Formats: sequence, structure tokens, C-alpha cells
Amino acid sequence: MAAVLGAKDAVEWIYRGEGAANLVLAYCGSAPKFVGKVLRIQKVPNNGSECENGHSALTKLECVLWGKFEGIVSAPTRETAEQLYVQKVMCPLLGSEHVDAGIHVLVSREFLEAVEKKVLGQRPSWRVDAAKVNPLCDSVLLIADHSKFPHVSGIFKEDFCVSVEIKPKGGFLPVSEFIAEENAVKKKIIRFKMHQLLKLHQGKIRKISKYDPLDMFSGSKDRVQKAIKSLFLTPQNNFRVFLNGSLAFGGMDGSADSASYTLDQAFLDGLKHIIVAKDGMHIKYFLELIAETIFKSGLLDRLLEVQKLDAIDIEGAIHAYYDIVSQPCMVCREKDGNKLSGRYSSLHSMPRDEKLKIVRDYLISSTAKDLSLMISFRSRGNNLESPYKVVFLESTKQTFDYKASFIDLDMKPLKKMEYYYKLDQQIVSFYVKMVKDKEAIDNEREDEIRCLEDKDLSAFLRLQRNDVSTLSHTSN
Repeated sequence: MAAVLGAKDAVEWIYRGEGAANLVLAYCGSAPKFVGKVLRIQKVPNNGSECENGHSALTKLECVLWGKFEGIVSAPTRETAEQLYVQKVMCPLLGSEHVDAGIHVLVSREFLEAVEKKVLGQRPSWRVDAAKVNPLCDSVLLIADHSKFPHVSGIFKEDFCVSVEIKPKGGFLPVSEFIAEENAVKKKIIRFKMHQLLKLHQGKIRKISKYDPLDMFSGSKDRVQKAIKSLFLTPQNNFRVFLNGSLAFGGMDGSADSASYTLDQAFLDGLKHIIVAKDGMHIKYFLELIAETIFKSGLLDRLLEVQKLDAIDIEGAIHAYYDIVSQPCMVCREKDGNKLSGRYSSLHSMPRDEKLKIVRDYLISSTAKDLSLMISFRSRGNNLESPYKVVFLESTKQTFDYKASFIDLDMKPLKKMEYYYKLDQQIVSFYVKMVKDKEAIDNEREDEIRCLEDKDLSAFLRLQRNDVSTLSHTSN
């Protein structure tokens, strides 16, 4: 952190993308210490609802929550605390070989203002309206550019790299006894699918995703392939492809309904540098390569274990949260307290340490459900000295180097527990309503068909009676 980035350094950083909390810039200069790196720069809401000084550390209750992890509580800023969270909490859980906690680099206000001005025209308008670069931060996070292999030698074919970024989402059905009876559908239908209906209703997406996280986490090769194909067909903001570090497929703006899903020629030509196949088969084999790597690497097995730290669902964890923050339990208050007292009394009577563990595990699980998995590939060729893991694609008889990293391991604020609960209830209640409405419509249609069938039968019987009557009259 000795050097300080100034205004003149901004020209060497280009816009890569952004999420809700950070702007991501890729390095395009020649300084060795920055080659193959990206910067994560903190953003701040335009409405000023959050602290804007860049030096807000953890709240007192968050210090209690994360106190068992060395350094997090004593961190001078929240940004430093979040880096230590990745290093101390997520690295041991997901594996240090797949997690990069990064290092802090000092920056001047002039650098941040220059960056803000430079990338303004490249940012999606809705992102610009929502937040801006925080000009009061004195440092930013420097991490590896996981869409590339480091130390490129310059030989195009050998160094050509294709990377895929996937948001796997939550991969299991909850079985918690604390899930209300009216929400029992959560035990049968994965949350991602239910959330799709709500997003469609809200206008956030125009098409329901074909993706099912249960396929991705199934451990079945065929189902993993189905999951990858579904993500490719309906990527939303859950599937992006990079060629040599540049976005080639998927949404730049991070929205769930980007129009950037077309397959341009540059993307197809790029795959030809990686996949040896007949024309028209490169995408098919590329998707097989992704599925083969995920299946054989076991990466999602470890991720699923972390997600399952959410052992009692938000419907259980929210009760522990209200006790931790010393507030009356709003869930018990909004519902029939006497009726629910038996179900949730065990949670409210737990020792404080156990309640802290429930909430802490839920927040860690939330990080694991929201993260992205980045996998980069390059043809191994004759490079037998490569330090990277390999995967063999049977369809093309090729061997590839690959490296995989978990990214976007954001620390979740304690206060988001109430938001998580409200969103969960909104998702489930809307899904249940839609199912009931569909059943009602289906029943009406069945009644109409039955009515028509009854009318047809009556007419048929009348015709039969007429025929019999006519036949009898003729006989006489």
C-alpha cells in the first residue's frame, strides 16, 4: 500500500462491470504489479441513505457477531472488515485455492473522481441513477483478474482464454420445522424458480429462466449439463462469457433482463481458438466443457456445504435475530403469538451464543448463495509444465488448463436479516397466489369443458330418442 494512485493513473483502468456495492475496473497498462489485476471500488447510494465517509466500521452488534474471527472487529473501516471476512471466514470454508481476498491499494480523491468521470458513459443508466463512486475512500481492493490466466507469453493461440461466470444460486430445499404451514411449498419448489415468477410480475425480467439450481447441485453429470444449457439459453444475470478478459456474451449491466444475449461473430470466432470442432458444434462442446469441469472438480459440493449452514431457514433465523438486537419479535407479533409460541419458544429460549451462531451461519450462507463462480479455460497443447488443473473433453479429445475462483464474497450486514425475511415471504406468498389462481382458472376450464360435454351428451341422447321414435313410427 506504499504507492498512491492519482488522477493520472485513471487512464490505465477500464470499466469491467459493477454490482450493487462495487465498481470493477480492469488494468490495461504495463506496470507489473497491476498486470492481470482488477480494482473493486466502493460505491455509495445517491440518495445518501448510507454512510458516505468510507470509514464506517462494523456496528456494535456486528462486532459481537464476528468477534470470534481475528482482526475483523478491530478493522478501522468496513471495507477492511469485509476483506478480512473473505480471508478469515470464506477462505477456510471454500478453500484458499479458490478464493482471493485481495490487498488494499491507496488511492487519492482525485483518482476516484477521475475514474467516476471516465466510466460514466459506460455504466448502465439505472446503475448511475442508483449509486456513484465513493470519493471519500482512501483505499480500494486489488484482486486477480479471474477472467484471464496470469503471465501471458504473447503467443495468441496458446494464451487465448475463455472464461465463464456463473451464479449458481441456492442449491437445496429447506427442511426446517420452523417453516410455516402456509409456506410449505418452500420444501418442494426451489426458491430461484419461485422468485422468477415475482420478478416477471415486477417487470424485472421478460422471460422465466429455464435454469434449476437443483440440477446444478445434483451431482449428476446429465443434470449439470442440463443446468449449463439452461443458463446459456436464458442467462439473465446468471451466466456471462469472457474472451481474453472482454465480455463476449451476457449482460454488462448486471441486470436480470439485459438484451446482450445475442451470439455475435466475435464470440463464435473466439470459441474456435479453444474448441476444435466442425462449424456449428463449438457452442455445444463449450457447454459440455463447462459441465465436465463442474462435475469432476467437486467445486459445488463444497459450496453446497456452506449454503447449508442455513439450517433452520430465514423463518427460524429471524427469531434469533430479533432477540440479538433486543427488539420484540415482529414475526410473533404480526401473527397469532399464542398459536406460534410453542413452535418458536425453543428459539427464543436459546442461550445468546446459540442465537448468534444461527444468525452468523445464516449470513455466511447468504454470501454462498449470492456469489459467482468464475472458471477460465485455455488449451493445454504441449505445455506439460503448466501449474493448473486439467480437464479432458471426450467429445473433442482435447485437454484444457482450467482455474476456478469464487468471487463476489460480500459480507452481509446484520440489518439485512429483516429484508431477507420480508423478501422471502413476498416470494412465497406471490408464488402460492399464482398457483391458486392457475388452479382456479384450470378448474373453471374443466367446468366449462364438462358443461359442454354434458350439453353434447344431452343433445346426443335427444338425437338417439328422436331416432328411436322415428324408427318405431316407421315400423308401425
